[in-house]
Amino acid sequence: MESVSYLRFIMSLVAVLAMIFGMLWAARRWGLGGMAPRVNNRQRRRLAVQDVLQLDARHRLILVRRDDREHLLLLGNGNGVVIERDCPPPQFTPTVSKPETP
Repeated sequence: MESVSYLRFIMSLVAVLAMIFGMLWAARRWGLGGMAPRVNNRQRRRLAVQDVLQLDARHRLILVRRDDREHLLLLGNGNGVVIERDCPPPQFTPTVSKPETP
């Protein structure tokens, strides 16, 4: 092959890769194709999955946070059940150990 053919191949490869990355960037930017757009610092997501516990092959417990409230859901067998609404946040109390005196 001539050097012109190699150069044409490399330039074509770079152009195709640039188009692929450009399309991925546009999909992320505008949320196309199921890809969620990035959240700015000013915006806050209102819905988040806090924790998931797989109970068996068909059932799972999911702790979902919406704004400042948490809900416990049981999902499986094609339906979902709300186990607990407005779960209280965990209250952690630090344990303070007393220093040993000789």
